[in-house]
Amino acid sequence: MDWTALWLSLRLAGWTVVILLPVAVLMGRLLAYRKFHAKVLVEALVMLPLVLPPTVFGFYLLVAFGRNSLLGDLWQSLFGHQLVFSFQGLVAASVIFNLPFAIQPAQRGFESIAPEVREAAACCGMSPLRSLWKVELPLAWPGLMTAMVLTFAHTLGEFGIVLMVGGSIPGETKTIAISIYDRVQGFDDKGAAIMSAVLVTISLFTIALTLWLSSRVGRRLS
Repeated sequence: MDWTALWLSLRLAGWTVVILLPVAVLMGRLLAYRKFHAKVLVEALVMLPLVLPPTVFGFYLLVAFGRNSLLGDLWQSLFGHQLVFSFQGLVAASVIFNLPFAIQPAQRGFESIAPEVREAAACCGMSPLRSLWKVELPLAWPGLMTAMVLTFAHTLGEFGIVLMVGGSIPGETKTIAISIYDRVQGFDDKGAAIMSAVLVTISLFTIALTLWLSSRVGRRLS
């Protein structure tokens, strides 16, 4: 069992969720409530990672993060190492690639809130920020929970993007999915089976815990 790869995958998934949660709240709420000319284009851009092959998406991220790019050159000058083939590069790639898994469920959660509820909050003198915190977030909680779970589980199983942007550097970019692939390539079926079983167990536990929490919140709000 490659515990280092598993821990790195859990760190990657955790950081991706932490970064994407406020993005999902802001973007999900914007797309749910606002109507603007470029809305269809923005929604299409958010969904793009769902239809592009990971290798294609990973190639463009590799170019965008590379040393010859503006972002890659800036990162190199600030931190003294390149963004690609680093854990920070993996986090950035994972955040971009998981945008649809975070934003779309959050958007559906906010869309499920009746306009009258927000209007009533405004009539009670609540500011938009207070209304978001006290009214909208509790009601949109199931959608936000779904967003976090999908993002976490999808990040754990990422392979193509991780391989393109991070490679397979032990302790730095070698995730559990890459480790499983290496074991299969090395004909270590037992090791691959053990790591796959651990990954499935973590994913099932995460989903079950989320469903349990969502049901408790739902009963509390009803």
